[in-house]
This record gives sequence, C-alpha cells and structure tokens, in this order.
Amino acid sequence: MVVDDDQPILEVMGILLRRIGYEPVLMPDVHEALAMIKTDPPSLVLLDIMMTPINGWQFLEKVRIESRNTDLPVILFTAAPLLEDKITRMHDPKLGLLEKPVSLNELKACIESFLGHR
Repeated sequence: MVVDDDQPILEVMGILLRRIGYEPVLMPDVHEALAMIKTDPPSLVLLDIMMTPINGWQFLEKVRIESRNTDLPVILFTAAPLLEDKITRMHDPKLGLLEKPVSLNELKACIESFLGHR
C-alpha cells in the first residue's frame, strides 16, 4: 500500500512498484487507508510524511496504537531530510526510511529488506 496525498507521486510509485513485480494499492486518502489497514492489512505500507489532514507520523501512531498493528512494516517515504536519527530513536524494527526522489533499485532493496527476496 502506498499512502500519499500527492496524486502524481502516488501514480509514479504505482508504476515503479509494478515494474519491480508488486501490485500496489494506491491510497490518496489517509482515512480510507487507515480503514483498509484495520480490515485488510497490506504486506507493507509506503507512507508519505507531509500529508493532510493528518501527517505521516500521526498516521503511523494510529496504525501502531489504535489499530494495534505493530507487525506491519512501514517505510516512511519523504523529501524531509534528517529523519534517520528520529526513526532510530523510535526502536521500531518494522520502520524504514526512503528519501524522495528514490531510484528503482533503492525502492526494491528497501522493500525486499522488509519482505524478503522475491
């Protein structure tokens, strides 16, 4: 699942993910994405940080605490620099980081590190 309120980025991520063999669910609406995670959790979430009406950190908190889904791998996908230290301090082994723009190889390697090689 890709959660991003920027439609062009969402579409590009869909193309990239299909190119490396995945069938992404593209979610421009954070509330719909949260509802889907509760009823039919994906294998992994690529999550933008800077979104509205709730940001990626708030979304992550809702997934981890409200949904009680601590096993769901989440890769934060953001143009905001310097987040690696914050992620490390969170001690969440199911949390990763990709900085925009991302190459196809980076994307594939990051996903495979969470899901295993295909």
